Amino acid sequence: MRRLLAYLALSLALTAQCVALAGPVSEYQVKAVFLFNFSQFVSWPAAAFASADSPMVIGVLGDDPFGGQLDSVVAGEHAGGRRLLVRRYRDVSQVKDCQILFIGRSETGRLRAIVEALHGRSILTVSDIDGASRNGVMIELVLDGDHVRMRINVGAARGGGLTLSSQLLEPAQIVGPGEG
Repeated sequence: MRRLLAYLALSLALTAQCVALAGPVSEYQVKAVFLFNFSQFVSWPAAAFASADSPMVIGVLGDDPFGGQLDSVVAGEHAGGRRLLVRRYRDVSQVKDCQILFIGRSETGRLRAIVEALHGRSILTVSDIDGASRNGVMIELVLDGDHVRMRINVGAARGGGLTLSSQLLEPAQIVGPGEG
């Protein structure tokens, strides 16, 4: 029930521009739902998957701020006919067959190297590191008071061969290198 309520809250937020953090819902519960919803509002080229029946992988690079919340949100879910799976990585060199990668704050000092290592790959990069979008991360999740907002670097997403839905872009702040 909590997952369904969180999913509905984010779906409404994508059309209403933000998600209010209210009551017992934590910041990272909301961000976990954002990651799930990105699987619904982004299109990947077929080459981004090892095979036609490969799962869609949501990865977490660095220290995991979600605990079990991300696993709970995606448990039993599908996107584009693919089951969703969560993987955790300690180093960018381990990132294989991943479609959505959340870069944790523990990776702040390595952010540019991570973006360079993933350049040209069809991996939707997401982070809540301050300034991540202007440093090449595709989606930066920004806490603004009690709301989570998105800054999207469309150029970086296109560079990875990804197509972002207008429903995702409409509520976001669009940025490029050096902006945001």
